[in-house]
Amino acid sequence: MYNLPQRPRRNRKSQAIRNLTQENWVTTNDLIFPLFLTEGKNKKSEIASMPNIYRYSGDLLLKEIESCLKLGLTTFCLFPSISNVLKDKKASEGFNKKGLYPSAIKEIKKQFPEAVIMTDVAMDPYSSDGHDGLVKNNKIVNDETLDILCKMALTQAEAGADIIGPSDMMDGRVGAIRDALDENNFTDVSIMSYTAKYASAFYGPFRDALDSAPKFGDKKTYQMNPANSKEALLEADLDASEGADFLMVKPALSYLDVIKLLNDNFTLPIAAYNVSGEYAMVKAASAKGWIDGERVRDEILLSIKRAGASAILTYFAKEFAVSKK
Repeated sequence: MYNLPQRPRRNRKSQAIRNLTQENWVTTNDLIFPLFLTEGKNKKSEIASMPNIYRYSGDLLLKEIESCLKLGLTTFCLFPSISNVLKDKKASEGFNKKGLYPSAIKEIKKQFPEAVIMTDVAMDPYSSDGHDGLVKNNKIVNDETLDILCKMALTQAEAGADIIGPSDMMDGRVGAIRDALDENNFTDVSIMSYTAKYASAFYGPFRDALDSAPKFGDKKTYQMNPANSKEALLEADLDASEGADFLMVKPALSYLDVIKLLNDNFTLPIAAYNVSGEYAMVKAASAKGWIDGERVRDEILLSIKRAGASAILTYFAKEFAVSKK
């Protein structure tokens, strides 16, 4: 017998003791479920690259939210799939108060006032150019984009949004949106800033879901370089000073170091987006029998929580909630 004064395995010898010593837990309270809204009625179409994730017409979206609320999920982030005929260079459908998106938000808040609704503020779902900003002479212009984003944010706030999510990565957009909201008496509406949104290859299935891929070039002039982490501190400092209520890192799994970096340096809650490509990889490998999809799912979510995220946007949210019932 060896004289070992410390034997860490003693704290791992049973499930009960492992539970006592566990440092991090993931619960439904940590999760935000992204949902896709489409036009029409009684429509539900699966996204081919995202098994078990669907586009819902407004009436069926209400039923989906109701089922999620019963599972303990309370917060939802909505993304609109808009037909091409409604898209233009200025993304004007994005601030059409009678449009699909604000109408759906109003109805959700009417039917389920307890549901927390987060929205997406960016031009790409509504833009004929497929970019997050206004395109002029093949360049994405910053300051003119801010005016459009503010109109979108106000339209969403008027419809009943609880959290505004600017995902565009334009400089100064958090401050511009905060000012616009406050000037119009929406001081209680939160901003979850996509603070460190990287120019990632993990977004492919999402762009398929919304048909929002850029029509030319890429998004590298406004989304961050995946090689950089210190730059995330600059973006976070700016967003915090401009009035953000949450700081988000996107994607999550390949950027756990950035999540930890922001959590270690800021007192604001840190959110992370477990994005479509991360979800699709797990589903594809699980379908092949190469991994235990449920265990991998839970391990990924736990790693994001452990890195410092207090809120996780994830397509796994509903199946996670079902598995824990």
